[in-house]
This record gives sequence, structure tokens and C-alpha cells, in this order.
Amino acid sequence: MNVSALAETLRHIVSDGGVLTAAQIGERSAGVFRNDRLKAPLLVRPRSVAEISAVLRACHQARAPVVTHGGLTGLVHGADAGTDEIILSLERLRVIEEINPVDRTAVVQAGVTVQALQEAAEAEGLMFPLDLGARGSATIGGTIATNAGGNRVVRYGMMRDMVLGLEAVPADGTVLSNLSRLIKNNTGYDLRQLFIGSEGTLGVVTRATVRLRERPASRDVAMAAVQDFGGLVKLLKHADHALGGRLSAFEVMWQAHYDLVTQPPATSISPLARGYPYYVLVEALGADPERDSESFLSALDSAHRQGIIADAAVAQSRADGDAMWAIRDDVGQLGRFAPVRVFDISLPLSATERYVEKLSSDVRTRWPHAHCSIFGHLGDGNLHVAVGTADAAAGRVETDALCEMVYQPLAAIGGSVSAEHGIGLEKKPWLHISRSPDEVAIMRAIKEALDPLYLLNPGKIFDVPAARRREATT
Repeated sequence: MNVSALAETLRHIVSDGGVLTAAQIGERSAGVFRNDRLKAPLLVRPRSVAEISAVLRACHQARAPVVTHGGLTGLVHGADAGTDEIILSLERLRVIEEINPVDRTAVVQAGVTVQALQEAAEAEGLMFPLDLGARGSATIGGTIATNAGGNRVVRYGMMRDMVLGLEAVPADGTVLSNLSRLIKNNTGYDLRQLFIGSEGTLGVVTRATVRLRERPASRDVAMAAVQDFGGLVKLLKHADHALGGRLSAFEVMWQAHYDLVTQPPATSISPLARGYPYYVLVEALGADPERDSESFLSALDSAHRQGIIADAAVAQSRADGDAMWAIRDDVGQLGRFAPVRVFDISLPLSATERYVEKLSSDVRTRWPHAHCSIFGHLGDGNLHVAVGTADAAAGRVETDALCEMVYQPLAAIGGSVSAEHGIGLEKKPWLHISRSPDEVAIMRAIKEALDPLYLLNPGKIFDVPAARRREATT
């Protein structure tokens, strides 16, 4: 790859300031949650799908590998770029092209942030239901590329369930555009599904039509304390039934994590006494504030009378509800135990208690001084496990041994090594836990059909075959 020649070609395609050099790139952070700098010879910032198409054609002709960047909020090194890879940033594609209140859809460019779309939908009396802590930085294109989940999957599903139409550009620059606004569209192969969750390895997502919902008129939030795991299972079933389908979040924090985020230097104050094994944030969205609040209180009261919950605090205002969510979202406290390794897994609810007990015991036995936090979206089977030690003298937590403890048991219980973060580079060695050799072979076949030279986000999800690596450089 002749970087100088490619840079000149790309400058003819994009507008002034659209191509950054290595020195300029090095001034940028490699991610919202990272301290290191970007490394790449060039970063290109197109303003339209036509420019993206031309950029990819030029890179394809030059055999230049391309890594697409959105909000850089990923946690599995899925957007890492090497010194021989071109970064394609979608930061200039930030237009919400349409909010359609009748069809309850939005057409957005890939660089629009989740929060920007949420606010635009709310102004029209609608809601974009995907929500996650990085809402202010995470982009629609990135959430599509990683099939993001977040806080309300238990009611609204993953990002995949919100995408009605998609525009994407494979490695050769072909523009595949079908911005359908139909919920039902059963016309042959559903090509949008190839790009959702593909982590930029099959094509660059440029625009999307997403499904919106009616804006809720009510939001009820409570923090409940539960004495045993059986109570968690009963509470989930009880809340889902008693709230008549309004349950939108069921977030569980094990005691160690709850203590971490509700005691100084954390700024959140616990609304409940500490010391319970489990704390659950329950949220319900609805259309009738008065009746919804009554049924919410009734559901909690009956759960308490049945011995399902030991105690509960109910938000009396929006500020109270936001404060409870702030407890759940304060994952920054994990940094106190840096270096810390955070895992994102999913497993059947029926297997969760035994899995967590064994993992916690194994971690304590191997690293007695390590801190282990467990929390997550238990309503959809997604757990986050964080292990770290702030005391270097106490011994280092060996990454490979820890990964083995977290991932290997998932194979026997039908779990997944990635619930919502993707594979990237970090989980690539463990893909076999959740995907069979035949499945990986089919995935490779799809990759080679759309990107035979492995130029798009190379090395992510699985390795580039040696033969393809040689072809890409000749």
C-alpha cells in the first residue's frame, strides 16, 4: 500500500479536512473508555454514502485494509486499527433525515448518536427504546454493527429488533440500499441481517430506518432487596405477570457490586439498607400514570407479602428514578480495582446461580485479594463479571486463567461468550465456546463472498487466512 498515493486519491474524494495524517490521528483517543491513542497512517471522514462508496473502492483497488469507527464505545477491541490500516470515521454522518410520526419510523445516518435520536423521537411524542450508558457517544451505525442490547432488551429486544431497513457498503464500494419502513417484508433473503452484528467485517453501515414506539406516559422505578437467588427468579416472573407486559428493565446487582457503587468515593446513596445478597432495579413503562403507579405499588406489595422481596424503595419522582439508575450505571467505580477485566456473557436463568457460585469460589481460591463484581440485565440472561485487583503486591490476575474460568463452563450450559458487546479481538480465541466449527465455516464463507480479500476490519471475529493475507498485499 502506497500511503502517500492513497492519501492523495482520498483527498480528491472527500472535502477539505476529510483526511487526517498519522500525526493528527495520534492526537485522538482510541476509545471512550481507553487512555491510549489511535494508530493508523490515515483517517478518512466522508460526508455521504457516495463518498464512502468511493473511499472503499479506492481502498479496495489499493488493497488497503479499512477499520470503520463510530462512537468508539466498544469494549472488545473491535475497532482497533493497526499502523497499516485505514480508519474510516463516520463522525460527519450525523443527520436525522426523517422522523415519521405516522409510520413511527426514523431514517438516520450512521453517525447519529443514540441520545440524539432518543431526543428527536421524544420531541415527536415517540420513543427510540434502545438505551445504554454510553448513549451520548454510541452511534446508531455502531449499535447496528454490534447488535447492541442495553437496558430494555427484556421488553423491546436487541438493536436487531429495531432495524427495519438498512443501507450498507461492502468492501468493493457497492451501495446496498433498502431503507424499508415495513415491519413485515418477507421477500427472500433478508440482507440487512448480514450486516447487523457483523462488527464492520462485511460492510460499512451508512444509514438505517429504525422502528420507533409511542412515548410512555408513565415510568415507575423501584430498588428491591432479595434474600436468595430463588427470590430473583420469582420476582422476575411475578413482575412480568403483575405488570401486564409493562416490565422494561430488570437489573440485578450482587452484594459486592452494590456496596461498591453506593459507598464513598461513589456518590450514589443507597435507598435501602446494605447487606442483602441481591439488589434489583425494576422499571415499568406505561400509558396511564395513575393506574400504572397503583399497579406497580400493588405488584411490589404482593411480592413483599409473599416473601419474594425483603424490602423495596419506590421512586417518588423522575429525579428519584434517575438516581436509582445512576447506581446501576456507575460502572466507573470498577476502575478503583484496576487493572480490571470486564466480561459480558449470557446464560440460561436456570443455570445462573450455580455458575456464579462456582466462578466466585474459583476466583477467590486463585486470587484471594481480587475484587469480583457481578451485575447485569438478568431479565434477558445477560451478566457482567468484573475482576480486578488494585494491589499489585497481592498478585496479578492472569488473564488467560480468568478467561478460562469465565468462558469454559458456558459450553456445557448453552451460554454465550458475548451477550451484547461482540467478539472483536478480545473474544476471538473463545468463539468456539458458542459457535461450532460448521457455523464458523459458514461465517467465513459469507465473509469471503462479500470481502474476499479480508480488507474490512481484518482479524476481528476470526483470523485472516494466510493465503488471503498474501493476496491482499499483492
